[in-house]
Amino acid sequence: MAAAPDRRSQIMSVVRVSSGNFLEMYDFFVFAYAAREIGATFFPTGDEFAQTMLAFTTFALGFLMRPLGAIVLGGYIDRHGRRAGLLLTLSLMSVGTLTMAVVPGFAAIGYVAPLLIVAGRLLQGFSAGVELGGVSVYLSEIATPGHKGFYVSWQSGSQQVAVIFLALLGVLLSLWLPPEHLGNWGWRIPFAVGCLIIPLIFLLRRHLEETEAFKAQKHRPTPAEMVRSIAANWWIVLMGMFMVAMTTVSFYFITAYTPTFGREVLKLGRIDSLVVTLCVGVSNLFWLPVMGAVSDRIGRRPILIACTVASLLTAYPALHWLVADPSFVRLLLVELWLSFLYGSYNGAMVVALTEIMPNSVRTVGFSLAYSLATALFGGFTLDVSHALIQYTGDKAAPAAWLGVAALLALIAALVVGRRVARVAAAEGAQPAE
Repeated sequence: MAAAPDRRSQIMSVVRVSSGNFLEMYDFFVFAYAAREIGATFFPTGDEFAQTMLAFTTFALGFLMRPLGAIVLGGYIDRHGRRAGLLLTLSLMSVGTLTMAVVPGFAAIGYVAPLLIVAGRLLQGFSAGVELGGVSVYLSEIATPGHKGFYVSWQSGSQQVAVIFLALLGVLLSLWLPPEHLGNWGWRIPFAVGCLIIPLIFLLRRHLEETEAFKAQKHRPTPAEMVRSIAANWWIVLMGMFMVAMTTVSFYFITAYTPTFGREVLKLGRIDSLVVTLCVGVSNLFWLPVMGAVSDRIGRRPILIACTVASLLTAYPALHWLVADPSFVRLLLVELWLSFLYGSYNGAMVVALTEIMPNSVRTVGFSLAYSLATALFGGFTLDVSHALIQYTGDKAAPAAWLGVAALLALIAALVVGRRVARVAAAEGAQPAE
């Protein structure tokens, strides 16, 4: 009889810790979803391409703050606890959401408007630099034996709930509001909805319990000790960054860029693109825990290698087939294939990344590797994809960016089971299988 409450307690712990991850991804995704409208509101240049690129660049700037957030806030979590750090990141994240909902446009307050928007994105990027790492480490430390991959997959799973929720909201807004209202003020509604969700997430996270693994640590590293440990394990951080490259580029391409890609590049309807994004979110939510559980059975490395090779071989042919005759069905099929590769890879990758990091700096090490990858690769996926199409004339050109990320991830997958795992084991971490 005691097992049921334990199971319910574990489920609630997963929900509580993942809820903030939902908000972080919801806000980042809604910014990309409304990029054209944000560009026109805060960066009016008279050139639609330039406005959209300025909005995408503002989106990317938040990612540049992630490594700093990973070091500062990751160190705070490793020293003061998982619960305290996750409450702090949620507080900082909320400010960015509120900024987008209430700051007037360029027409009302001039250059102050884009400055405030950029400041809000930088603050949110700072907090997001450790959010994913904090959540992943927490889930790995509360996981039951033999199920770590399944538990940690819900870090990414909560992000897919945000994608699904926003895609549904976008479809409803497109049906309810005419295009001129959406462009003028309707695009702010999803940010306002995010503000309404914040109190609920605070309530959930207030009841988080500290992990037993953290409480069992006899020594809490000082900032100087953390810096020395990270410097000594730079190779692990580098390989971790390579591992994350495919995850972050693939995710932002199949979710955040899809509405713009479908609408502006393929000239499909707004609702068509949002429905595809909704289906991608559902697909991701299915494959992430399934493949996380599979990685618990067969190991992480075989999945990592298979998915990176498949991405290298199929990304361009799939996109070329799509752009040759754009349609809702073709966009859906291509995106679902890329979703399968992303979900399968990420289901194994995130838990592997927690396993190769030294115990004493697990959060800051994970967060630094993840944030560097998002800053250098994922955060610029929208800019790079849009620019590649513009300057090459090839609508399938974003496949080159997907290929770069997959190649780096393949290199890491071939190495991570050997040298990186040995280095991690010497530091006391559990090596990735």
